[in-house]
Amino acid sequence: MEFDLEYNSERPAMAIPEYGRHIQKLVDHCISLQDKEKRNEMAKAIIDVMGNLQPHLRDVPDFKHKLWDQLFIIADFKLDVDSPYPITSEAELKEKPKKLPYPKSASKYRYYGHNMQTMIDVAISWEEGEMKEKLTQSIANHMKKCYLLWNKDSVTDAIIVKHLKDLSDNKLTVDVVKNPLILSNKLMQGHKRTQTKNKSQKNQRKYKRK
Repeated sequence: MEFDLEYNSERPAMAIPEYGRHIQKLVDHCISLQDKEKRNEMAKAIIDVMGNLQPHLRDVPDFKHKLWDQLFIIADFKLDVDSPYPITSEAELKEKPKKLPYPKSASKYRYYGHNMQTMIDVAISWEEGEMKEKLTQSIANHMKKCYLLWNKDSVTDAIIVKHLKDLSDNKLTVDVVKNPLILSNKLMQGHKRTQTKNKSQKNQRKYKRK
C-alpha cells in the first residue's frame, strides 16, 4: 500500500502560522460556503476555537476584536461575514508606521537622559523672569551632576553652559560668573551618601533574612 506524503513545503503558506494548518483549512472551508448565514455561524465557531488556542491573550484589551482581525487576515480578506467589529482593511494593515522623531537627548549628550530634555523644553516655555532663571540654574546643576556620574571626572561650568545652549537651541543659558554652579565635590558627596545609605539598607535586609 502506498501513501502520498504531504510536506509543509508543498502546502500553501499560512498567514498566521501560530494557529496551525487546521484553522487555515476551517477558514478556507468557511470562505467556500455559499450560504451567508452558515458562513456567519462557522466564523463565530472559528473565533471561539482561536480564542481557546490563545488563552494568554484573554486579558488583552479588545481581545475579541483582535481575533476577528486575525480571522480576516487568515482568510486573505476573502471572507464575507458579518463582523461585530469594524473590519480593518488590507491596506490599513499593510500601511507602514510613521517614523518617530529621534529624541534630541540621544543625538549628542545621551548621558543627560530624556527627562532632562523635557525639563529644558518646559523652561523654554516659561516667561522671562526670576522663576525661569532659578529653574534654568537648577537644570544646569542637575546636568553637571549627570555629567559627573557618567564621566567620573571633573567638569567645567563652561562645558555645562555649552551643552545647555545646544540642547535648548541657544534659548537657555546661565551666568556662571554671577551665579556659579554647585562645586563638583559637593554634588558627588550627596550621591555618595545616597549610595552608602542604600548599601547599608541592603545589608540590613540581607542580615535579617539570615
